[in-house]
Amino acid sequence: MRPSTWADRLLALLVRFVGLVILLATIAATAGSFLYNQSEEADQAEQVAAQVNIRLRDHIAVLEAVRALYQSDSDASGPGIRAYLGALQPQIRAPGMEGVGIAAAMRAATPAALEAKLRENYGKDIKIWPATDQPIGFAIVFVEPYTPRRDAALGFDMYSEPVRREAMRRAWQTGQPAASGIVQLVQERGEAAKQLGFLIYLPVYARASAGTNPETLASAPGARPIEAFVYAPFRTQDMMTAVLGSQLKGIDGIEVYAGEGPSAPLVFSRGKMGWDAQEQKLRVADRVWTMRLSYGRFFERLGRPLAIFLFGVALALLATQLHRVQRRRLTAFQALAAQKARHAEDRELMIGEMAHRMKNAFARIGALARITLRESTSLEEFETKFDGRMRALSDAKQMLVTGAVDSVELRRIVHRELELAGVSADQLAGIAGPEVHLDDEGAQALSLAVHEFVTNSIKYGALADKGDLTVDWRRVGEDIELSWIESGLPETPHIDTESFGTQFIRTLIERQLKGSWQRAAVDNCLTIVIRWPDNVPTN
Repeated sequence: MRPSTWADRLLALLVRFVGLVILLATIAATAGSFLYNQSEEADQAEQVAAQVNIRLRDHIAVLEAVRALYQSDSDASGPGIRAYLGALQPQIRAPGMEGVGIAAAMRAATPAALEAKLRENYGKDIKIWPATDQPIGFAIVFVEPYTPRRDAALGFDMYSEPVRREAMRRAWQTGQPAASGIVQLVQERGEAAKQLGFLIYLPVYARASAGTNPETLASAPGARPIEAFVYAPFRTQDMMTAVLGSQLKGIDGIEVYAGEGPSAPLVFSRGKMGWDAQEQKLRVADRVWTMRLSYGRFFERLGRPLAIFLFGVALALLATQLHRVQRRRLTAFQALAAQKARHAEDRELMIGEMAHRMKNAFARIGALARITLRESTSLEEFETKFDGRMRALSDAKQMLVTGAVDSVELRRIVHRELELAGVSADQLAGIAGPEVHLDDEGAQALSLAVHEFVTNSIKYGALADKGDLTVDWRRVGEDIELSWIESGLPETPHIDTESFGTQFIRTLIERQLKGSWQRAAVDNCLTIVIRWPDNVPTN
């Protein structure tokens, strides 16, 4: 194999390897960009969740401060807590909760002490409601900051409602903040657009001081006696809007579920959720909520990695295409070099043939002279016959070289060559076949081939009066087949090796005629068969 072929193959493998490396690097960069964008969005979602969790802890801290203030002096709790909240202003500094309230304990059917407390706090008679079958109750005796909308909540026995009661029991048992399930706050009854809400409770356990009114204490098996609950009501829509504020503009979609799993109720939603939602957990007192955020940044999440991927694929394809272009150029150069080499071989062959033809021409002229001399009875007759035959040979060669006609009939070429070789008219009349026309290339090839056969036969064969010659041609399908048979020779010709002239004939037949030829020598007989496609129609 040529060294250049090895180099070409090595270059092809190198280009494919580089293309593969580029493609793998592109896939890695695409995956890295996608994961980086996903991680970046996860970090942003985590920061949003942390912000909500911090705000909820701030609210619980306010409740714990109010509980400490209430435990320090329950008799002065109303004015003291009101003054404390007025100075703290949690709705401004940490917006989100509706306010702070106190649900005081009472025994069943003994609401007098709590109604007196309501009268003390708000200067009007407010009844405890609703009627309940529970042995104890916790009625709202204080809600601040006060607004007329919160009048609907005053006197409400929170322990009478199952969802609130379940959260209050957890806080009572653990002493830790407890969040209720989703409810409708009682102050929503007068609102045109109602919101879902929830509450966070902190227990206020009974103190050991002797002045405690037993009607304002609640007890349960296995739990410490309790005086009240400090609580905060939340409207979920208002709370999330207050906590996140302007950040909501940068979030394409957000959903908050009050719990975990598919059965958790949806309590807040805004915008449109996409496939790229990030899920975070919210700590709402002792409950876990689920928040899902979608930033909708299609270009950053998919567009940029896709652009990187397409760019890398384009680079890989470009490298492959450049190699293909280079390969085509190399192939074209190699084809051109091969064509030049063939032309050089053809020139060498033609030069050698010219020399060979010159020798054959002299031999032919000498043979013609000898044949004409044997036929002539006088010098004048010899001059006439010899001059005529030389002129005929010159005319035939001139016709083929200059292309004076569009096509040449095969019979004319064969007869002219044999006639020049001295074959009699009677013998020529027996050499015939179908009408076959040859174009310029075919005519030259057949003329030179027949000329070579004639020349060799004049030197060594039948035309040297050493045997019999039979020439004919016929159509075989779409091909023409010409047979040249010399029989009765003194000896069987030796054709094991090709002479220069024989090689030349084969080249002409294969290249110019696009055909083939066969030679056979057996029993003092030489048979040559030439076959080629008939490309020139008969007129």
